[in-house]
Amino acid sequence: MLRHIKILLAATVAAFLLLGAFFNVIDWGGTTGAVAMTTSMTTFEGREDAFQATTSPVLMWLGSLFILSLKITSGGLCALGVLKMWKARKADAPSFTAAKAMALSGCGLAIFMLFAGWIVIAETWYEMWRSDIMRGPVLETAFRYAGFIGLIALFVATPDE
Repeated sequence: MLRHIKILLAATVAAFLLLGAFFNVIDWGGTTGAVAMTTSMTTFEGREDAFQATTSPVLMWLGSLFILSLKITSGGLCALGVLKMWKARKADAPSFTAAKAMALSGCGLAIFMLFAGWIVIAETWYEMWRSDIMRGPVLETAFRYAGFIGLIALFVATPDE
């Protein structure tokens, strides 16, 4: 039963990431707009002239592609891991443990995306923590996502008998 729960939880991470990527694509203007709001540093007063503030379309596209490509890659790794785990669900413990590697890699990459993209780049470099508009909806949400994905990864990684 625990193996099935691990598979389901890894599948939810894959679904979250791949659905997120899908909606980033169909609302590309919203995706690039959110990156633009962050990089321009105009959602709070006093820093729009800071040296790191930019309205460069190239940087906005690169930031958006960073998000999209990491969602697709990490979601794909999780999905492939789910398939491997499903095939190994009745196998011995070492085989099932080996099957978890791809899903755990996807979870790790997703946490990297959230931490690097939102905490290191957006919050620290672009000082998003100052923005009442962006702090709650973006930073708190990214932290919640990373926390859930991390907990799921820890549960999936627990030893099997």
